[in-house]
Amino acid sequence: MTTPHKKFGFDTVFDNAGRVAYAPPQAKRVYTPPEVEEIRAAAYAEGERSALAKAAEVQARAMNEIAGATRAALAALTEVVHRHRADSSELALAAAKVVAGAALDLFPGAPVAAALEGLAREVEAAPRLVVRAAPELEAATQALLDETAQACGYPGQISVKTDASLPRAGFVIDWGDGRASFDPVQAQARVADALHTALAAEGLHAESPFPT
Repeated sequence: MTTPHKKFGFDTVFDNAGRVAYAPPQAKRVYTPPEVEEIRAAAYAEGERSALAKAAEVQARAMNEIAGATRAALAALTEVVHRHRADSSELALAAAKVVAGAALDLFPGAPVAAALEGLAREVEAAPRLVVRAAPELEAATQALLDETAQACGYPGQISVKTDASLPRAGFVIDWGDGRASFDPVQAQARVADALHTALAAEGLHAESPFPT
């Protein structure tokens, strides 16, 4: 096996007189203490810069991971808050139904009396009002409306008729030029529909409960 010859490198350049015009610098083999200190300081600074760069890279990567985890956590918490709002709204709605139902059972004529008070100006010129109510409330409604009409200054006649299709506390007031009605069952359904529509529209796009 033959060993390949190393090619001769023409690094040294001679002029026409045979003098060395250029010679490659020789690697320095001996350094003075100040040079050693300078090299050591440069190497230390380079290592420090490299370490700081790596630390900054690691820190940036960690911050990105923390930011991603935080966004995911906030999204989950926002969903929990939305579910809590929905559950709280449903609970409040159920409680309101119970309270309203109890109030209507105790004061079934209150809605029609309040309606007559609210319509006083509108019906003051009507000579006669026809009020339809549930059969079991006919007598009580007649007496209550006569009393309410006297209190609000309505001079016309009020006639109460029974309507078996109306629920307890429901009524229809007809004064010829207009009509007003109340059905507690339908009113509860409208409130529930409005609540569910608002919650569906809000979804997870409501204002975040967490300050940024």
